[in-house]
Parts: sequence; structure tokens; C-alpha cells
Amino acid sequence: MAQSAEGVYSIGAVSKMLGVPTQTLRSWEDRYGQIVPARSPGGQRIYSRRQVDQLQFVLQELDRGLQPADAHRLLEERERYPRIPPVANDPAPTILLAERDPYAAEFCEYLLQTEGYATRQALTADAARESLDEDALSLAIVDLLISGGAGPGLCTQAREQRLIPVIAVSAIESGDLAFESGADAFLRKPLDSLQLLSTVRDLLGTSSFLRSRDRVY
Repeated sequence: MAQSAEGVYSIGAVSKMLGVPTQTLRSWEDRYGQIVPARSPGGQRIYSRRQVDQLQFVLQELDRGLQPADAHRLLEERERYPRIPPVANDPAPTILLAERDPYAAEFCEYLLQTEGYATRQALTADAARESLDEDALSLAIVDLLISGGAGPGLCTQAREQRLIPVIAVSAIESGDLAFESGADAFLRKPLDSLQLLSTVRDLLGTSSFLRSRDRVY
């Protein structure tokens, strides 16, 4: 099956978002060959936004009683996938914007606030660390090149200290570095507004089709 869009999510992030063990994702990839993530230069599996949607479709069919093979066959026949719904009637999570470019920070802040999110701007690594220490945060967006390349350390701090999802961004291809530093997703700058919002919604669980659920496989 043809795949669209560049890879964004690590296999660990997809596992957490969908509640599916990583070994199951690998097994489905090898057995059915329908949802095959791209590989980063370092060999890590990187899933696109569409592939996450395709996996959710498979899970919905499993919940209806289909076997995995039948669900994947049905996926082949699906002609289109749902549009991303807007965030509605959800609490306002607070998002840290650790961004070295003031213009990019303002753009992201405007975009996120129009969608109902609260934001904290940090234009230096020190300011970002202070926010991680003091503010109640739900997610962090980190420019890997902030303060001369301090972004990877901020990604690690956000994941280990605050246990929040992290979106790493960079003007250069840094996906492997981002995932090795604990980021859940990597986006290449300049950011696409729809892709940014959909990634935020997915990692915060505010997409209508990405809800926490307990499954046993």
C-alpha cells in the first residue's frame, strides 16, 4: 500500500498513543506489509501521520471482532481516511515553546492559542529549563538548535523530569538525534501548521480517534 507524508513518530510514541505493544506493530508490519514505516538514516522506524490513522482504523476493526488479517485486508480497500477534527470542549493544556527564533515562536504561539491551547515561550535554553522546573506543562516543543544546540538536553529533561510528550523541531534533518534524546516526534522546519496541530493533538490525546484504551494482544 502506498504511504504518504514523511515520518514523524517513533515506534515508541505510536505504541503509547494507540496502546499497542511495539512487538505487535513490528509483527503486523512483517506479516501483512500494509503499514510499513520509513527508516531513519540510523535505522529507526519512523511512522507518518497517515500511518497512525491507518493503525487506528485497524484497531477499530479489531474492536468490532475482526481478526488482524481481515482488518488489514479491509484497510487495503479503504479509499480515504478521516479528516483531522478540531479540538473542542477540551481543557486547555499548556505547551512550552522552546524556540530560538522569536518570529517562529510568535507564529507557533498564535497558532496554538487560536486552537485553545495555553503557551509558555522560552527563547533560550535557560528560560526553557526554568519553565520545566516551575510551570505546569502538558507538552514541549523544542528547537534542537536553541542556545547553540541545547535542544537535545531539553528533550531529555522534559521526558525524564516532567514525563511530558516532546516534539523536536529543526531546520536540518535531526530525526535520529531527536528520538535518541527522548522526543516523541520530529518535525522539519519551516513547520506546516496543519502537521504541527495534528501532531500536538495526537500526543496530547485530543484527536477524536486517538483515545487511551487497554488492550491485550
